[in-house]
Amino acid sequence: MTPPPFSLLPQSTGSMRRRCIGLGAAFALATSLAASGAALAQAPAPGGAAPAAAPAAAANDPVVAKVNGIEVRESDLVLAEEDVGQSIPAATPEAKRDWLINYVADMLVLAKYAEDHKLPEAADFKRRIAFLRNKALMDSVLRDTGKAALTNEAMRSVYSDAVKQMADEQEVHARHILFRVPDASDESASKAAEEKAKAALARIKKGEDFATVAKALTEDPPGKQDGGDLGYFTKDQMVPEFSEAAFKLDKGQVSEPVKSAFGWHIIKIEDKRKRQAPEFDQVKDQIETFVIRKSQVDLLNKLRAEAKIERLDKPATASPAPADKPAAEPKKN
Repeated sequence: MTPPPFSLLPQSTGSMRRRCIGLGAAFALATSLAASGAALAQAPAPGGAAPAAAPAAAANDPVVAKVNGIEVRESDLVLAEEDVGQSIPAATPEAKRDWLINYVADMLVLAKYAEDHKLPEAADFKRRIAFLRNKALMDSVLRDTGKAALTNEAMRSVYSDAVKQMADEQEVHARHILFRVPDASDESASKAAEEKAKAALARIKKGEDFATVAKALTEDPPGKQDGGDLGYFTKDQMVPEFSEAAFKLDKGQVSEPVKSAFGWHIIKIEDKRKRQAPEFDQVKDQIETFVIRKSQVDLLNKLRAEAKIERLDKPATASPAPADKPAAEPKKN
């Protein structure tokens, strides 16, 4: 199993990298996992556990109301909450409970009205019921598959493989001063920004402190607070032009002006080291998500390979591509 890249985790780095040069950690992880196939796009949240709404024994599932003699149980309220989700108005726990009971009561009253008017006999209704049944079955299978896969052994294996992969990877701790060029095609603006970068570099070469100059001149707002500190990062966490320049420098060196899609930079390397692996507990949540999603994708790919899927709305083509595994680390941009 290819492990999840630890670079998707939040790092103790400057906000310029997170905001402008690198993808946000949470967004990158979500994007990586969201590519796991059409069915998984609607799959239950990868918590691994069955929904709290599963029917319980009567003793543990008390009746909380009756609607025309029909019992409404505690488990019905949980199902209703799962169905409605964030549409529930913000309220106290008691008011929320009242809202859910009213929701279920309204549903039962309207369902009885629909029954009386023969709605269940309509073809459209039957198609909708069949679709919802299939979706519920899909959700249950994916949830159970993820739960079964989520063992400590599997998680430790993913962590171990990831640590091995990053053993020889280098990272640098850098600062930068940015002079923005909002429109890359504007040669005049680019030239002006380059001249500003050269002037800033001249001050640094004369002995001024890099962080002090950054606070005074950088056009990256967070850099004005932290002296352009980007923290530690690996080569693929920055846009190519920036990384190429940064990783050629030795500790303590300052670059000549470097042009990127964001403008012109002056870069200083504060430190270079082998990449540090995070502790297991720091990445446990990401590993859980990875293991669950991978097990679901593997099952889906297996079933797709065994199934006969035909498209009748377009000319025959090759079989559908298998669901993407959340394996490769996406390039930051």
